[in-house]
Amino acid sequence: MPTLNIETNVNASALPESFHTEMSQKMADMVGKPLKYICVMVKPGLSMSFGGTKDPCAVVSFTCIGKIGLEENKTYTQLIQVELEKHLGIAKDRCYVNFWDVERQNVGWNGTTFA
Repeated sequence: MPTLNIETNVNASALPESFHTEMSQKMADMVGKPLKYICVMVKPGLSMSFGGTKDPCAVVSFTCIGKIGLEENKTYTQLIQVELEKHLGIAKDRCYVNFWDVERQNVGWNGTTFA
Protein backbone atom coordinates (compact mmCIF):
# COMPACT_ATOMS: atom_id res chain seq x y z
CA MET A 1 0.00 0.00 0.00
CA PRO A 2 2.86 2.43 -0.42
CA THR A 3 1.28 5.73 -1.37
CA LEU A 4 3.22 8.70 -2.67
CA ASN A 5 1.24 11.93 -2.64
CA ILE A 6 2.91 14.91 -4.33
CA GLU A 7 1.40 18.37 -3.94
CA THR A 8 3.07 20.99 -6.10
CA ASN A 9 2.67 24.38 -7.71
CA VAL A 10 4.10 23.02 -10.98
CA ASN A 11 1.42 23.06 -13.69
CA ALA A 12 -0.08 19.79 -14.92
CA SER A 13 1.15 20.58 -18.43
CA ALA A 14 4.75 20.26 -17.17
CA LEU A 15 4.15 16.77 -15.82
CA PRO A 16 5.70 14.20 -18.19
CA GLU A 17 3.26 11.57 -19.49
CA SER A 18 5.47 8.77 -18.13
CA PHE A 19 5.92 10.27 -14.65
CA HIS A 20 3.35 8.12 -12.82
CA THR A 21 4.53 4.89 -14.42
CA GLU A 22 8.23 5.59 -13.83
CA MET A 23 7.71 6.83 -10.27
CA SER A 24 5.51 3.84 -9.43
CA GLN A 25 8.23 1.42 -10.55
CA LYS A 26 10.92 3.33 -8.64
CA MET A 27 8.78 3.24 -5.49
CA ALA A 28 8.13 -0.51 -5.88
CA ASP A 29 11.85 -1.15 -6.29
CA MET A 30 12.67 1.17 -3.40
CA VAL A 31 10.39 -0.48 -0.82
CA GLY A 32 10.52 -4.00 -2.24
CA LYS A 33 6.76 -4.31 -2.64
CA PRO A 34 4.81 -5.43 -5.73
CA LEU A 35 3.94 -2.73 -8.25
CA LYS A 36 0.24 -3.62 -7.95
CA TYR A 37 0.21 -2.08 -4.45
CA ILE A 38 1.90 1.23 -5.35
CA CYS A 39 -0.18 4.40 -5.61
CA VAL A 40 1.29 7.66 -6.93
CA MET A 41 -0.85 10.81 -6.79
CA VAL A 42 0.15 14.21 -8.09
CA LYS A 43 -1.82 17.34 -7.28
CA PRO A 44 -0.35 19.91 -9.68
CA GLY A 45 -0.98 23.60 -10.13
CA LEU A 46 -1.57 24.42 -6.47
CA SER A 47 -1.23 27.92 -5.13
CA MET A 48 1.74 27.43 -2.84
CA SER A 49 5.01 29.01 -1.87
CA PHE A 50 8.17 27.76 -0.20
CA GLY A 51 10.68 30.06 1.43
CA GLY A 52 8.58 33.07 0.51
CA THR A 53 8.61 32.51 -3.26
CA LYS A 54 6.36 30.73 -5.73
CA ASP A 55 9.25 29.09 -7.58
CA PRO A 56 8.61 25.37 -8.19
CA CYS A 57 8.11 23.59 -4.89
CA ALA A 58 6.37 20.57 -3.39
CA VAL A 59 5.23 18.85 -0.24
CA VAL A 60 5.34 15.07 -0.47
CA SER A 61 3.78 12.47 1.81
CA PHE A 62 4.90 8.86 1.71
CA THR A 63 2.68 6.37 3.53
CA CYS A 64 3.59 2.72 3.92
CA ILE A 65 2.98 -0.33 6.11
CA GLY A 66 6.43 -0.73 7.61
CA LYS A 67 9.54 0.10 5.61
CA ILE A 68 9.68 3.52 7.33
CA GLY A 69 12.65 4.38 9.53
CA LEU A 70 15.64 6.63 10.05
CA GLU A 71 17.94 5.20 7.38
CA GLU A 72 15.17 4.20 4.94
CA ASN A 73 13.71 7.71 5.02
CA LYS A 74 17.05 9.25 4.08
CA THR A 75 17.24 6.93 1.06
CA TYR A 76 13.62 7.62 0.10
CA THR A 77 14.08 11.38 0.40
CA GLN A 78 17.09 11.27 -1.92
CA LEU A 79 15.30 9.17 -4.54
CA ILE A 80 12.07 11.19 -4.45
CA GLN A 81 13.81 14.56 -4.60
CA VAL A 82 16.11 13.50 -7.43
CA GLU A 83 13.06 12.45 -9.48
CA LEU A 84 11.16 15.66 -8.70
CA GLU A 85 14.13 17.76 -9.73
CA LYS A 86 14.69 15.75 -12.92
CA HIS A 87 11.06 15.65 -14.07
CA LEU A 88 9.47 18.76 -12.54
CA GLY A 89 12.36 21.13 -11.92
CA ILE A 90 11.80 21.20 -8.15
CA ALA A 91 15.07 21.80 -6.32
CA LYS A 92 15.83 19.55 -3.34
CA ASP A 93 15.77 22.52 -0.99
CA ARG A 94 12.22 23.42 -2.10
CA CYS A 95 10.52 20.19 -1.09
CA TYR A 96 9.54 18.58 2.18
CA VAL A 97 8.99 14.82 2.36
CA ASN A 98 6.84 13.53 5.23
CA PHE A 99 6.72 9.85 6.18
CA TRP A 100 3.79 7.95 7.68
CA ASP A 101 4.11 4.37 8.93
CA VAL A 102 0.61 2.91 9.24
CA GLU A 103 -0.46 -0.33 10.87
CA ARG A 104 -1.85 -3.15 8.72
CA GLN A 105 -5.26 -3.08 10.33
CA ASN A 106 -5.63 0.60 9.44
CA VAL A 107 -5.40 0.10 5.68
CA GLY A 108 -8.31 -1.29 3.69
CA TRP A 109 -7.94 -2.82 0.22
CA ASN A 110 -9.85 -5.27 -1.91
CA GLY A 111 -12.76 -5.65 0.52
CA THR A 112 -10.69 -6.21 3.66
CA THR A 113 -7.60 -4.87 5.43
CA PHE A 114 -3.97 -5.92 5.23
CA ALA A 115 -4.20 -7.40 8.76
